[in-house]
Amino acid sequence: MKILVLSDSHSALSFMRRCIAAVKPDHVVHLGDHYDDGVAMAEENPHIRFHQVPGNCDRYRCDPGLPQVMCYDIGGVRFFMTHGHLHGVKSDIGRLLADARKNIARAVLYGHTHQKQCYQDADGLWVLNPGTCGTYGGSAGVIEVQDNKITACHILQQAELDTLS
Repeated sequence: MKILVLSDSHSALSFMRRCIAAVKPDHVVHLGDHYDDGVAMAEENPHIRFHQVPGNCDRYRCDPGLPQVMCYDIGGVRFFMTHGHLHGVKSDIGRLLADARKNIARAVLYGHTHQKQCYQDADGLWVLNPGTCGTYGGSAGVIEVQDNKITACHILQQAELDTLS
Protein backbone atom coordinates (compact mmCIF):
# COMPACT_ATOMS: atom_id res chain seq x y z
CA MET A 1 0.00 0.00 0.00
CA LYS A 2 1.21 3.51 -0.86
CA ILE A 3 0.48 6.59 1.21
CA LEU A 4 1.09 10.03 -0.27
CA VAL A 5 1.76 12.74 2.34
CA LEU A 6 1.19 16.39 1.42
CA SER A 7 1.45 19.51 3.52
CA ASP A 8 1.39 23.27 3.25
CA SER A 9 -0.26 23.16 -0.16
CA HIS A 10 -1.25 26.84 -0.20
CA SER A 11 -3.44 26.27 -3.29
CA ALA A 12 -0.81 24.31 -5.28
CA LEU A 13 -3.47 22.04 -6.75
CA SER A 14 -1.48 21.32 -9.91
CA PHE A 15 1.41 19.84 -7.91
CA MET A 16 -0.99 17.81 -5.79
CA ARG A 17 -2.70 16.43 -8.90
CA ARG A 18 0.66 15.51 -10.44
CA CYS A 19 1.69 13.69 -7.26
CA ILE A 20 -1.54 11.72 -7.09
CA ALA A 21 -1.29 10.77 -10.78
CA ALA A 22 2.38 9.75 -10.50
CA VAL A 23 2.31 7.91 -7.16
CA LYS A 24 -1.14 6.31 -7.55
CA PRO A 25 -1.58 6.14 -3.77
CA ASP A 26 -4.09 4.08 -1.83
CA HIS A 27 -4.27 6.81 0.83
CA VAL A 28 -3.46 10.53 0.90
CA VAL A 29 -2.63 12.44 4.08
CA HIS A 30 -2.97 16.24 3.88
CA LEU A 31 -1.41 18.00 6.85
CA GLY A 32 -3.03 21.37 6.45
CA ASP A 33 -2.48 24.91 5.38
CA HIS A 34 -5.24 25.16 2.86
CA TYR A 35 -7.42 22.35 4.12
CA ASP A 36 -9.80 23.01 1.24
CA ASP A 37 -7.06 21.87 -1.17
CA GLY A 38 -7.27 18.42 0.39
CA VAL A 39 -11.06 18.49 0.17
CA ALA A 40 -10.83 19.34 -3.55
CA MET A 41 -8.39 16.47 -4.16
CA ALA A 42 -10.64 14.05 -2.26
CA GLU A 43 -13.61 15.09 -4.40
CA GLU A 44 -11.57 14.58 -7.58
CA ASN A 45 -10.30 11.18 -6.38
CA PRO A 46 -13.20 9.40 -4.64
CA HIS A 47 -11.43 6.04 -4.99
CA ILE A 48 -8.59 7.18 -2.68
CA ARG A 49 -8.97 7.39 1.09
CA PHE A 50 -8.06 10.88 2.40
CA HIS A 51 -6.94 11.82 5.93
CA GLN A 52 -6.69 15.52 6.85
CA VAL A 53 -5.85 17.86 9.68
CA PRO A 54 -6.09 21.66 9.51
CA GLY A 55 -3.06 23.92 9.75
CA ASN A 56 -2.45 27.36 11.23
CA CYS A 57 -3.67 29.03 8.00
CA ASP A 58 -6.97 27.14 8.04
CA ARG A 59 -8.87 29.09 10.70
CA TYR A 60 -11.47 30.26 8.17
CA ARG A 61 -11.07 27.47 5.61
CA CYS A 62 -12.76 24.64 7.50
CA ASP A 63 -14.88 23.70 10.50
CA PRO A 64 -13.04 24.95 13.61
CA GLY A 65 -14.13 21.79 15.44
CA LEU A 66 -12.03 19.49 13.25
CA PRO A 67 -9.36 17.54 15.15
CA GLN A 68 -5.92 19.17 15.10
CA VAL A 69 -4.28 15.80 15.73
CA MET A 70 -5.26 12.37 14.47
CA CYS A 71 -3.73 9.10 15.60
CA TYR A 72 -4.93 5.81 14.17
CA ASP A 73 -3.90 2.84 12.06
CA ILE A 74 -3.54 2.91 8.30
CA GLY A 75 -2.62 -0.46 6.84
CA GLY A 76 -1.87 -1.83 10.28
CA VAL A 77 0.62 0.96 11.14
CA ARG A 78 -0.25 3.58 13.77
CA PHE A 79 0.25 7.13 12.44
CA PHE A 80 0.35 10.35 14.48
CA MET A 81 -0.71 13.18 12.14
CA THR A 82 -0.75 16.91 12.82
CA HIS A 83 0.20 20.16 11.12
CA GLY A 84 2.75 20.89 13.84
CA HIS A 85 2.07 24.50 14.82
CA LEU A 86 0.49 23.47 18.14
CA HIS A 87 3.63 21.45 18.99
CA GLY A 88 6.03 24.34 18.28
CA VAL A 89 7.87 22.40 15.56
CA LYS A 90 9.56 25.48 14.14
CA SER A 91 11.80 25.59 17.19
CA ASP A 92 11.98 21.93 18.29
CA ILE A 93 10.16 18.67 17.52
CA GLY A 94 10.76 17.09 20.94
CA ARG A 95 7.20 17.66 22.17
CA LEU A 96 5.80 16.28 18.90
CA LEU A 97 7.89 13.11 19.15
CA ALA A 98 6.94 12.65 22.80
CA ASP A 99 3.23 12.88 21.95
CA ALA A 100 3.64 10.42 19.08
CA ARG A 101 5.42 7.94 21.36
CA LYS A 102 2.81 8.43 24.10
CA ASN A 103 0.20 7.42 21.51
CA ILE A 104 2.25 4.36 20.53
CA ALA A 105 2.67 5.63 16.96
CA ARG A 106 5.10 4.01 14.55
CA ALA A 107 5.23 7.14 12.38
CA VAL A 108 4.74 10.85 13.02
CA LEU A 109 3.66 13.04 10.11
CA TYR A 110 3.80 16.82 10.38
CA GLY A 111 4.28 19.98 8.31
CA HIS A 112 4.29 23.71 9.12
CA THR A 113 8.05 24.31 8.74
CA HIS A 114 8.17 23.83 4.93
CA GLN A 115 11.40 21.90 5.61
CA LYS A 116 11.61 18.33 4.27
CA GLN A 117 12.59 15.69 6.79
CA CYS A 118 12.44 11.88 6.61
CA TYR A 119 14.24 9.49 8.93
CA GLN A 120 13.77 6.60 11.33
CA ASP A 121 14.75 7.16 14.96
CA ALA A 122 16.83 4.65 16.89
CA ASP A 123 13.67 3.30 18.55
CA GLY A 124 12.05 2.68 15.14
CA LEU A 125 9.76 5.75 15.03
CA TRP A 126 9.50 7.15 11.50
CA VAL A 127 9.51 10.97 11.30
CA LEU A 128 8.24 12.59 8.11
CA ASN A 129 7.75 16.21 7.19
CA PRO A 130 7.05 16.26 3.45
CA GLY A 131 8.01 19.92 3.13
CA THR A 132 5.65 22.08 1.11
CA CYS A 133 3.86 21.19 -2.06
CA GLY A 134 3.05 24.85 -2.50
CA THR A 135 6.42 26.59 -2.82
CA TYR A 136 10.14 26.04 -3.37
CA GLY A 137 9.62 23.65 -6.28
CA GLY A 138 7.33 21.34 -4.34
CA SER A 139 7.87 18.16 -2.37
CA ALA A 140 5.77 15.36 -0.90
CA GLY A 141 6.30 12.25 1.17
CA VAL A 142 5.68 8.68 0.05
CA ILE A 143 5.28 5.83 2.54
CA GLU A 144 4.95 2.18 1.61
CA VAL A 145 3.29 -0.22 4.03
CA GLN A 146 3.31 -3.98 3.75
CA ASP A 147 2.44 -6.65 6.32
CA ASN A 148 1.68 -4.02 8.99
CA LYS A 149 5.14 -2.41 8.63
CA ILE A 150 6.58 0.62 6.92
CA THR A 151 8.85 -0.82 4.25
CA ALA A 152 9.87 2.48 2.63
CA CYS A 153 9.60 6.18 3.35
CA HIS A 154 11.06 8.96 1.24
CA ILE A 155 10.69 12.52 0.00
CA LEU A 156 9.44 13.01 -3.55
CA GLN A 157 10.72 16.14 -5.31
CA GLN A 158 8.81 17.84 -8.09
CA ALA A 159 11.62 17.01 -10.56
CA GLU A 160 11.09 13.28 -9.91
CA LEU A 161 7.39 13.34 -10.86
CA ASP A 162 8.06 13.04 -14.59
CA THR A 163 10.05 9.85 -14.09
CA LEU A 164 7.12 8.21 -12.24
CA SER A 165 4.37 9.07 -14.73
